[in-house]
Amino acid sequence: MEPVLLSHSFERGVLVVTVHADPGADGGTLLLTHLSDLVHAHRSAPVVVVLDDAAAVSTVIGAVLCAHRICSRLGVLMSVATASAPARRLLEAGTGAGGHRMVIHARVGTAIAIAAAFAAAA
Repeated sequence: MEPVLLSHSFERGVLVVTVHADPGADGGTLLLTHLSDLVHAHRSAPVVVVLDDAAAVSTVIGAVLCAHRICSRLGVLMSVATASAPARRLLEAGTGAGGHRMVIHARVGTAIAIAAAFAAAA
């Protein structure tokens, strides 16, 4: 049985997408497709992408950065939560040039609370 790649929920007006596993070298495109589909389906909601420890790898980071660009074009607030300091540094470096900067959190609860406050203010 293959591990579950991602799951999603809707919490306090925020789409929370959790990436549970490394999709492998060829899985980045599939992950991006899933993220994009969820963002489009819940377009009016801010998005928090949570990276579990097993998912804090370069393939996932690349897909998340692409998803962030999609969200920026759609005007959707997207942030990321991961306990992995190396993953946070890679995400920060990947959003540094042009476009909207990604908000990156170490704690999931903080990311959801801030996104929920944004949703309530909008």
